[in-house]
Amino acid sequence: MIQQLCWRLMQALLVVLAVGLLTWFLVQALPGDMAWRIASGRYGYDRVDAEAVARVQQELGGVLDQSGALLHWLTDLLQFNFGRSLVSGEPVMDELRWQLSQTLALAGGSLLLALMLTLPIGLWAGCHADGKLDRLLFWLTSLLKSIPHFALGMILIVVFALQLDWLPSAGHGELRHFLLPALTLALSLTAVGVRVVREATCQVINAGYYQWGAQKGLTPATLLRRHGLRNLGTPVLTWFGMQFVWLVEGVVVVETLFAWPGIGHALVHAIFARDVPVIQASAMTLGLLFVLLNMLVDAGCHLLDPRGTRA
Repeated sequence: MIQQLCWRLMQALLVVLAVGLLTWFLVQALPGDMAWRIASGRYGYDRVDAEAVARVQQELGGVLDQSGALLHWLTDLLQFNFGRSLVSGEPVMDELRWQLSQTLALAGGSLLLALMLTLPIGLWAGCHADGKLDRLLFWLTSLLKSIPHFALGMILIVVFALQLDWLPSAGHGELRHFLLPALTLALSLTAVGVRVVREATCQVINAGYYQWGAQKGLTPATLLRRHGLRNLGTPVLTWFGMQFVWLVEGVVVVETLFAWPGIGHALVHAIFARDVPVIQASAMTLGLLFVLLNMLVDAGCHLLDPRGTRA
């Protein structure tokens, strides 16, 4: 575990440098006038003129200069300071803290909803493998997984917002605004999660120790509780940990579709506005979050593995 922890910390350092430099060079390579994009983000596309662009160039001349921008960013990074947004002028950390909390709330709620759907369905399918309902479930989950996020979100908007008028199509601040984007992410996650839990359950049920427990006269419920859940917990935890990372980094489409004020939605606007500090801070935060979640998943698998516990 100590070696894994050191390796993850090394990965975090590499992520900060690699992602930061890569995003900076990619933003610099984008076509168009950077000062005009920043002015458009500040004043709106319909209010930008030559005077507004000149004011931005005069104010951010050192930052817009390529060599000056890179040196400025490296200096701030060594001081653990992401600087200020080129559009709003606010500290990037203040904006990022709010946006990341909204993204984590959406991803966490989606994951919880997916767990509530995935675990009982997947366990039932694994205990009744190759039956008619199991085969039907396979086709249903395959169909659901093949639908892209934006299409699934649009279907839910049409059904629940436009036709039934049960939920709002967009917004933020109330629980009802949270349900449709969370359900969009959870359904896609459930489509694959059911198959993962089902396969893990089948492997545990067919294992020798499980069959030996059945021969001792244990009831199916007791057998699953004592010998099944912990042994299938490791692959399921690994998969769901990786899916949480995917949720955090893959909510850009869903946040944009439902106007959810998360880090993905903000990242899209920052790219259009050439807001380099926000782009770099958002990308590095997502990369560091990926390393952190990998570390937590490794620790959880180590604790859940019965072989590691006995050792």
